Amino acid sequence: MILNNFKLDGRVAIVTGCNTGLGQGMALALAQAGADVVGVNVSAPDDTRVQIEATGRRFLDLRANLSDISSIEGLVTQALTLTGSIHILVNNAGIIRREDAIHFTEKDWDDVVDLNLKSVFFFSQAVARQFMAQGNGGKIINVASMLSYQGGVRVPSYTASKSGVMGITRALANEWAKHGINVNAIAPGYMATDNTAALRADESRNAAILERIPAGRWGVPADMAGPVVFLASDAANYVNGYTVAVDGGWLAR
Repeated sequence: MILNNFKLDGRVAIVTGCNTGLGQGMALALAQAGADVVGVNVSAPDDTRVQIEATGRRFLDLRANLSDISSIEGLVTQALTLTGSIHILVNNAGIIRREDAIHFTEKDWDDVVDLNLKSVFFFSQAVARQFMAQGNGGKIINVASMLSYQGGVRVPSYTASKSGVMGITRALANEWAKHGINVNAIAPGYMATDNTAALRADESRNAAILERIPAGRWGVPADMAGPVVFLASDAANYVNGYTVAVDGGWLAR
């Protein structure tokens, strides 16, 4: 049965930045599909833990600031204590800084690029090494953005980082496919999360954005559930290096 290919029973998924928003929605979806979840967050993911454990799956709470990549190897080691294997990595943790490009600071550049892009590469590298040691392949899912395709306004470091996420998704897929490792990305459109609170609070910007989205609404974390489970599952075994837009039709407009 084709639906069996979407099941994640017995698998372990690491999800970064899953205490709220899109990360929480994806972590919960993976648990509902059968995976145990290792959450990597700066703050306590108490609500995420409650929701995942209510599905009957296990949740391991790890804390780290991924802007410092020195913690990554230790996080992978700790994740292995759950079952001894890792099968899925979702690189979701990220931040955004808004300022006119003419005034943008080096700190705002480095803070965003270090977390949104540098940590994605090095976490993927560490987990891919574990996948290769296990010998059974694995799934890496990066979180890109509409600004992987477009320039945006007042978010130069975010645009650069998310364009880079799409690029390294392709590059890593090219190198690691021979090991049975699928590397793909999801590009959320305009989602109702903390990162977009300022946009949604601006009446004129909010109206302009909604007018451009064919679906006529902002996305919500649950909209990420189907795509992340698909890309994490055997159903996506021949999908590699691709970025799936989950945008309500924004790019088609």
